[in-house]
Amino acid sequence: MEKEDSHRHHHRYAFHVSGPRHVSSPNWRNLISSSWKDGNYKRTVLACFIQAAYLLELDRQENRTESNALAPKWWIPFNYKLSETLIDDRDGSIYGAILEWDRSAASADFILMRPSGAPMAVLALRGTLLKSSTIGRDIEDDLRFLAWESLKGSVRFNGAFKALKSVADRYGSSNVLVAGHSLGAGFALQVGKALAKRGIFVETHLFNPPSVSLARSFRNIREKAGFVWKRFTSLLPSSSETQASYDEGANTCSVGMNKWVPHLYVNNSDYICCYYTDPAGAVGNHTDTENAGLTSGQVPAVKLFVLSKGKQTFLEAHGLEQWWSDDLELQLALSNSKLISKQLKSLYSLPAPQPT
Repeated sequence: MEKEDSHRHHHRYAFHVSGPRHVSSPNWRNLISSSWKDGNYKRTVLACFIQAAYLLELDRQENRTESNALAPKWWIPFNYKLSETLIDDRDGSIYGAILEWDRSAASADFILMRPSGAPMAVLALRGTLLKSSTIGRDIEDDLRFLAWESLKGSVRFNGAFKALKSVADRYGSSNVLVAGHSLGAGFALQVGKALAKRGIFVETHLFNPPSVSLARSFRNIREKAGFVWKRFTSLLPSSSETQASYDEGANTCSVGMNKWVPHLYVNNSDYICCYYTDPAGAVGNHTDTENAGLTSGQVPAVKLFVLSKGKQTFLEAHGLEQWWSDDLELQLALSNSKLISKQLKSLYSLPAPQPT
């Protein structure tokens, strides 16, 4: 028993071993100046919640009990509690979790009300776990995204959508967040988009979201071929017919343009997500201006947080732990990228949501 406790105490995923070093626990001062209004604090806590989603599954696989589980240590310090686990019925694996504000724990810390900016509930979605119990279904969804750039056919998409809509209906969308890492970020993006199409705008945070797919590669080839063909036909005598220009989204209703702006956290050395920062794919970039790129008729905007650390291994560049490290230096840009606009284009061609 003592050996088991010692192992858990020094486990590499124990919060005090690999968690953030200088994040203060909530206290009564948060009622005066909420830590949740600090973007660095919010990013750190959300990354910890996603780590908890990973560890919930690892705890399950390694048969840990409530007394020796690793996952709770990643939400308890922030006064949150587990209210629901998202389970893939095909293999019994946990791929996400709903964490809610723990009022009783907060009261014990003399926090009598939820600090401004602190979400009532967070949906945290993990990425791929290369373990025997989960690798099959995880890789299946990885390949689904790689082939089709869509996760809507997945059982996990449906589960995440229902869970997020449920808490958004219960607490109001402005009191709910969704966050995911890697494959989980792909689900978070598409679930957030699906809700936004219904007029439900949930703040969305995506860590190392996937940006590579065969479907996009084929479309890029097709577009380049189309561009060459247009250049060729432009040299021919013009016909009397008026040719309509292709400007997708320019004359459509910009539903939610100002209301749903995903937050992307990418590392330039991570080949899975680096294409969000590819200059060749950008159609505009505005830094340090909160409302840049959001004027009527423009393409969707995202808040893009870019980490550049020079040469890194893939595991370092794609890892979740980097997003709560002390020496993190991010460049913030409100970016209009060709990649994100293509992923979200259907959102901005919808009729305005009807009040309910």
